[in-house]
Amino acid sequence: MMAEPPPVVSAALTETTVQVSSDFKGARIVLYGAVFEAGDGPEDVVVIVRGPDQPVRIARKQRVAGLWLNSRPVVFRGAPGFYMAASNRPLDQIATFGTLRRLGAGVDHLPINAPAEQRVETRYGIRDMVVSRLGSDYYAWRRAVVRLKTRAGLYDEDGQGVRFVDRGLFRAEIALPAAAPTGVYQADILLFRDGQAVSRRARTLTVEKVGLERTLYVWAHDRPWSYGLACVAFALTVGWAASAAFRRD
Repeated sequence: MMAEPPPVVSAALTETTVQVSSDFKGARIVLYGAVFEAGDGPEDVVVIVRGPDQPVRIARKQRVAGLWLNSRPVVFRGAPGFYMAASNRPLDQIATFGTLRRLGAGVDHLPINAPAEQRVETRYGIRDMVVSRLGSDYYAWRRAVVRLKTRAGLYDEDGQGVRFVDRGLFRAEIALPAAAPTGVYQADILLFRDGQAVSRRARTLTVEKVGLERTLYVWAHDRPWSYGLACVAFALTVGWAASAAFRRD
């Protein structure tokens, strides 16, 4: 008796490039996909869209001598500028905690590090260990990063974001907010059976500035010195013109 072939997932984005102009108010990206060699058992689909990583600098308010001051800031790296996980049912009903953590599926399972707060030590003379000065507070700081990103509409989970429109055919819709960072995004489409990821496909999406915004963006990043001098010259010119226009005899 021949073994049943494993199911395979395939998908495509309706758009692979999103153009950001001065009046950009966000966009909706639709993904269509299909499950081939689907068996009698239930299959689950998880779509993870991750934007380019951005450092996040965060500080905590603390009371010092009767004054509220910012604590020493903590810089997190490896945090995606945008993250969305969509699935046909809640993630904790699809796979175990360990599987989701290994795949980075879900906001609670995002690997976000604060490398400046870590050091490597050799303990017991056996192996090097990474020690964080944040200790148990690391999770509180990490939750603050996720909370800020979620409040800005940049992190989200949708346990009903993937919808099967027919046997083996599914559809997912990803909402990009106006604050979504530019760069190359990766969409991972994961097919689960019995709690295990059995097939995976990756697609890319580019979010780029266009028009005057792109010209200024490229200028500022490629030639920062000339861009800075031009900004100073422009500010001086505007200031001189304003003083001349409103000068009184």
